[in-house]
Amino acid sequence: MMVRGLTPVMIGLISAIAVAAFILAPWLDRSTFAEEVAMSQSTIEQAFPNSSKCKRCHERVFEEWDTSPLSRSIHSPAFRASLDAFLSSQAGKDKAQCFRCHAPHVREFSEHVELFINQAKAGDPSLDGVACAQCHLIKQVDRTKQPPEPKYELESKMIYGPYKDSVQNRAHQSMELGLFQKSDLCLNCHQSVPSAAGLGKANDLLGNWDQSKAVKSGKECQTCHMPEQVGESANGEKKRRTANHTFPGRIGKLRQEAAKLGVTTKVEGEKTTITVKVQSLVPHNLPTTHPAWATVVLDLDIKGKNLKTVFTDKRIYGRVYQDANGQKTSFDFEAVKVIEDTVLKPEETRVEIFTFPTPKDTKTFDVEATLNYAPITGTASFLQRVEAESSQGSQDPVFQPIEIVKYAENVAATK
Repeated sequence: MMVRGLTPVMIGLISAIAVAAFILAPWLDRSTFAEEVAMSQSTIEQAFPNSSKCKRCHERVFEEWDTSPLSRSIHSPAFRASLDAFLSSQAGKDKAQCFRCHAPHVREFSEHVELFINQAKAGDPSLDGVACAQCHLIKQVDRTKQPPEPKYELESKMIYGPYKDSVQNRAHQSMELGLFQKSDLCLNCHQSVPSAAGLGKANDLLGNWDQSKAVKSGKECQTCHMPEQVGESANGEKKRRTANHTFPGRIGKLRQEAAKLGVTTKVEGEKTTITVKVQSLVPHNLPTTHPAWATVVLDLDIKGKNLKTVFTDKRIYGRVYQDANGQKTSFDFEAVKVIEDTVLKPEETRVEIFTFPTPKDTKTFDVEATLNYAPITGTASFLQRVEAESSQGSQDPVFQPIEIVKYAENVAATK
């Protein structure tokens, strides 16, 4: 039936428009969604400017930070693989949980948590995780909460730091704040894993760090992990004492100062006993982060005739978790119980004893004891996911041990 007043041409045009609208609707929805995402990211970056903007005036600091683990807090394959596992777990109902440390500004933008998730999953996020603004906009840390929480004051746009004589500039205002020379600044992310908070002290990351000799002597986290150097804080500025922003630790030369080994070998006929004293030199637990799959390992290798390995053994320093089903798990967010804890406590000396048959048909044998940050551990599916997420595949550095300290000696097989 033809509607009065509409010609066949007009009816055809209306039909074409309706069909076009139907076909283009999904595209229009996607376009609107993309615009909304862009606006969300713009809103976040107005409050927490991207580190690339800071680079314009703070090139040296930016380049140091860019080599640090903090710059990859939401980029790393291990984080993305863990995030997927977390979001599909019972604990994953609180989607912002992981980001409260890996991208702490999510605390101010919890309504945009899906953007943080999608950015991290992208593998090459344009959104910063832990960068300049995420730390230098913190005015206070609330230690009454566990874990402690950073307090941002975003309205003033004040940049806080440790310097009294900040250089006047048009980019931002600056203010000296004692917090930036105290461990409190670091505690909101480095004291415990929030998702495993129900385990209490059984899953703390630092141990009794505040009772250590180092802390009692006046050292703060920054003493070791942001060591003083002479350089420019801002481009063209007069050189002065500044803080290093590579954040040395597991990565960097600082790890070589983390522990030392004392090895004693006793040959008694056909039996040999080796005593290894592992002395932690750090004022916090070793390892600290996620000690189910970030472990420290002591490897002992004995090489006999023709340097053939005749004995090998190891000790693992970390934690073993149990989930609600009574199964072992690598994820602290699934854990309801810590069933084994061999983490080296602050400044602890651990004595390990190894006994084995004295190597035969040789006058001497070689003893090698090595303390390493171990390659990432976990279930086969988790490791496969990490490998798949990495552009380097199985060659990703997380699959390689990182040496802390090594001891080697040649020992007479007979007295």
